[in-house]
Amino acid sequence: MLNSSVWLCRLFTLAIALWCFLLSPAYAAKDPYITKYLKVTEPVALELDADGATKTFSPEQLTSGKQLFERNCLNCHVAGGTLSNPTVSLSLKDLQGATPPRDTINALVEYMRHPLTYDGSEDTIWCREVPESWLAQADIENLAGFVLRAAQTAPGWGVKKFTDEPIQ
Repeated sequence: MLNSSVWLCRLFTLAIALWCFLLSPAYAAKDPYITKYLKVTEPVALELDADGATKTFSPEQLTSGKQLFERNCLNCHVAGGTLSNPTVSLSLKDLQGATPPRDTINALVEYMRHPLTYDGSEDTIWCREVPESWLAQADIENLAGFVLRAAQTAPGWGVKKFTDEPIQ
């Protein structure tokens, strides 16, 4: 009986240690998608606004943004596409072509906080409004950072035909 108690205690301790490791920032930074396709192993500067200000995002922040994207956006935006309107994707070209453009962190956050149609003429029901009570500013900026970096570098992001060729 004592041996089984010791064994269960050790197993429980190992499970807790593994759980802590998997939730640690060091593990999060090793997300293969972030390193391979977003090409981020060190902090990277992304355009914050149209005036050229930038904000630096760590691999951990982009991993957090990716996780938020997977939980909240993936149903409609598989690989940067848009299922409800296949002609408008999350590609950098389409983000730049929106009115107003959505190719900076602040512009993407503004869109997520108050979604408008692609031409900016009216509110849209095709994208959920994300109030600050749902996602804090830091979280929504991480999400926007992930989308913007993916649009810049991820092969196949927002395109109609996937290729494994790097974006030029």
